[in-house]
Amino acid sequence: MFVLVLKFTLFVIIGLILVYTIRHYTFTLNRLFGRQRHPYINIDTASWPNVTVLVAAHNEEAVIENSIEALLRVNYPSNKFKIMIANDRSTDRTAEIIDDFAARYPEIIKVLHRKENDHPGKASALRDATQYIDSEIIIIFDADYIPGLGLIKQLAAPFFDPEVGLVMGRVVPVNTGYNLLTRLLDLERAGGYQVDQQARMNLGLVPQYGGTVGGVRRAALESVGGWLEDTLAEDTDITYRTILKGWKSVYQNHSECYEEAPETWPVRMNQITRWAKGHNQSMCRYTFQCFATKKVSLSEKIDSILLLGVYMMSPIVMLGWTIAILLFYMGENNLLVGSLALFAITAFGTIGNFAAFFEITSAVHLDGGKKRVLLLPFNLFNFLISAVTVSIATIAQLLSGANGCHPRTWVKTPRFRDNNFVIEQE
Repeated sequence: MFVLVLKFTLFVIIGLILVYTIRHYTFTLNRLFGRQRHPYINIDTASWPNVTVLVAAHNEEAVIENSIEALLRVNYPSNKFKIMIANDRSTDRTAEIIDDFAARYPEIIKVLHRKENDHPGKASALRDATQYIDSEIIIIFDADYIPGLGLIKQLAAPFFDPEVGLVMGRVVPVNTGYNLLTRLLDLERAGGYQVDQQARMNLGLVPQYGGTVGGVRRAALESVGGWLEDTLAEDTDITYRTILKGWKSVYQNHSECYEEAPETWPVRMNQITRWAKGHNQSMCRYTFQCFATKKVSLSEKIDSILLLGVYMMSPIVMLGWTIAILLFYMGENNLLVGSLALFAITAFGTIGNFAAFFEITSAVHLDGGKKRVLLLPFNLFNFLISAVTVSIATIAQLLSGANGCHPRTWVKTPRFRDNNFVIEQE
């Protein structure tokens, strides 16, 4: 009986792996050969709406000055452009730096200083700051992000469509040449944005609002009750709550903003631990609602559910490996079990990740950076570290009570660059 349970579980895991493998190939082939949708990218002259850029900052003295200066240079009508900085209980020089900018640009920059006893976290900072914003369009950046000169117009343009509630641009690391990790994360970002997000846009699915380099319509935000304070991934959370209300999300692949990727493995592991816990929290909350809703099409529904489950695939794949090894040592190494398990795990899993490798290779090809593909074999190590980290985070979350649906702590990503960093922009 025990062996039968193991075999059944393994075949279920194989089925899930094959579904996600097909998903990878579908997105990649569409991105390479399908019709590409960029419906809003060429809008340059219009009656532009009032826009506020909202930046939540917690101990960001290393980067905040650089980012504010870049925001002050963007090409957007000055009488319709504001910057709101939410200082989330910083203990370094962040408050001093942003207060200096606010004193110099009082018509543009507004500041909210959150108190020590305020609820911690980015979602809480966004919720508090939004109360002091009167524009219909809110563009949200992380404190280390540097926008291109035309980025605000590109992110605002989709909101001319009254059905659009969320907009997401493309995130591009600026420190790719620092070490092997930053180069590998550059490949990962390329696959995620250049292929995954754009394919969702092409196919009329659900491009995910990523929490940075994106915008939200105030009416959409208010229709779902605003930002939730008890979420670790406010971006995934707001994506699903607005989609379930019938709003559309848009991805702008040519709208690039520049970020600092983690430069050390411990920082990277802390980052994906937070992402995994936040995403799994949204999975607990919204999977059933995605099944039940009539607000989205069947294809959007399937895509939404698969997107919610992406972080669960790491522990599921590792469970599949464990079961396959157990069956082998129990003498159940017949051709059917062995060959199917080997094919499925190498097609999607950490070792020999053919589908994901194809996706990243295609992204590099589309970007035109052919030499970057030489780093592809090193992604075996990156995928393994990510799979183990996500699995540990997920298991710890499940064991923490309430099926892991409640947040515990929020880990801030340390910064490595300084305020003298410069990006050459046209």
